Amino acid sequence: MQGTLTHKILEQHLVSGTLRSGQEIQIRIDQTLTQDATGTMAYLQFEALGVPRVRTELSVSYVDHNTLQVSFENADDHRYLQTVAAKYGIYFSRPGNGICHQVHLERFGIPGKTLLGADSHTPTAGGLGMIGIGAGGLDVAVAMAGLPFTLLAPRVVRVWLRGALPPWVGAKDVILEVLRRLTVKGGVGKVLEYAGPGVATLSVPERATITNMGAEVGATTSLFPSDEQTRAFLAAQGRQEVWQPLAAETNAEYEEELDLDLSALEPLVAKPHSPDAVVPVAEVAGTPVDQVCIGSCTNSSLRDLMTVAAILRGKHIHPRVSLTISPGSRQVLTMIARNGALADLVAAGARILESACGPCIGMGQAPVTDAVSVRSFNRNFLGRSGTRSAGVYLAGPEVCAVAALTGELTDPRALGAAPRVDLPERFDLDDSMILPPAADPESVEIVRGPNIRPVPTRGPLADEIEMSVLLKVGDNVTTDDILPAGAKVLLLRSNIPAISEFVFSGIDPGFAARAREQGGGFIVGGENYGQGSSREHAALAPMYLGIQAVLARSFARIHQANLVNFGILPLLITAEDYARLEPGDRLRLEGLRETVRSGEPIIVQNLTRDFAFTATPRLSPHQVEVLLAGGVLNYVRQQVRKA
Repeated sequence: MQGTLTHKILEQHLVSGTLRSGQEIQIRIDQTLTQDATGTMAYLQFEALGVPRVRTELSVSYVDHNTLQVSFENADDHRYLQTVAAKYGIYFSRPGNGICHQVHLERFGIPGKTLLGADSHTPTAGGLGMIGIGAGGLDVAVAMAGLPFTLLAPRVVRVWLRGALPPWVGAKDVILEVLRRLTVKGGVGKVLEYAGPGVATLSVPERATITNMGAEVGATTSLFPSDEQTRAFLAAQGRQEVWQPLAAETNAEYEEELDLDLSALEPLVAKPHSPDAVVPVAEVAGTPVDQVCIGSCTNSSLRDLMTVAAILRGKHIHPRVSLTISPGSRQVLTMIARNGALADLVAAGARILESACGPCIGMGQAPVTDAVSVRSFNRNFLGRSGTRSAGVYLAGPEVCAVAALTGELTDPRALGAAPRVDLPERFDLDDSMILPPAADPESVEIVRGPNIRPVPTRGPLADEIEMSVLLKVGDNVTTDDILPAGAKVLLLRSNIPAISEFVFSGIDPGFAARAREQGGGFIVGGENYGQGSSREHAALAPMYLGIQAVLARSFARIHQANLVNFGILPLLITAEDYARLEPGDRLRLEGLRETVRSGEPIIVQNLTRDFAFTATPRLSPHQVEVLLAGGVLNYVRQQVRKA
């Protein structure tokens, strides 16, 4: 990765290790962000570390997920987050101020800095030339305490962009094409670094759309250079002083390369139920559409909504279609209200939702039974919309807007000339919904509602475990599959005993009860186990239910880290052994502490079927120590005592 922009930024933040692909490194984190679905637990964990104040350059707590406040739990979480932020030196973005990634891009992102976020779409910041990495809330809590973030040095893939996007083709089509080529697991352990003459044709909001959905490729992060487009965006946000030019060296060394001719792209969609099921929209044209949702951290910028308003102006949506619009930030909402675009959207029949994640995270707007829903979001996993029988198509705002007009999936190029939208020279600036930390933190009382429970932990890794396989699942199991989102579940994120009742509820409704009855056990998974959201609750709640190990063919990066963080052993198994294992099999693992420390394969005895096989704990040296301690909280407390 020598000479790459990734290498340059990581080198400036390197605390320990060697910048060689696959080697464990530790980097200094400049900024952190949390959102309310992950934040309450992250700050409870931060409090448990006993640090009096955050030690980052900047930490921001956003409220953008659980904003329906259907009962007291969400409201109590928000009050806790506001008081804990005031006390510990954290900025607090109030409900209604916008989606964390959109607001952070507008008001806080800085080229060349590092950002660790308790949300998998933190790489959105890469649109500004910033290394943004998604992680579990516990990793973010540790970073806020001033400790470095540990990861494996990634392979750097140069994505060479040439040409310019043709009419009716947008940034969403760029990342959908990348997904089509690489699949949802093709970016694991990698950084997608964009370069080439085509980069200069893309604005920062367009770049942010591309880096945002790099998370769906499984990439550690995605990164654009900081250039004149970056300077213009920051100047329009009144933050030109933080700009600096950043780019890779001309002789930079990349492990892989991907060539993309922007001028050759066409409007694309991802079919149900995976972001990499990508086809040209022309291939599915004519499919009747029941719902269109535009927004999310992927496509809710001023540019996106101005484009939609231009397409809908003077027209009305199809009678069958329900159209919702979620502005990405209060800034975006204010500006479309002032320039008339909001009136165009409302006149066309759009329903305007608040500036929040909303339908993307399953908070409202569940489509009708057996619906086709077209969304400008980043994920279309089965059931994530709130309606398990619905089929969700992912598309850019152009395709979404045209589908709302015609009532079916339509190639937008059939409509003639495409609308042209230019970004303003100056955005409306009003940070009154971002509350700074208290000047007198000692006077702040942290308020905890009755739903906010202490963080559960477990003891050190046992040397011998004998338990049964509680569940066997297939490939690409998501964190939504492990622990669903949505209004019924998200309000319990601060209460692990309560939320644990929903573990695997969409796959096996009896899982939680069976885990309690048997005192825990094992899970067997296929490839890319734990893809999707960074939600650490998909590891924390299974840990609470007594899950000791997950035996899978491969793991998604963030979820494997979360399993280790909470003392669950992630073990790699072969396809043959995966095929031989069945629910109910009694397994015995012996000599665990020594084999985990040595990195040698663990011999697993299948007592039910009378055979043995090996499972490999592919862990970094740091992860070994964390796992032996029984999780990060135990490990950090040990380090503090030693110090």
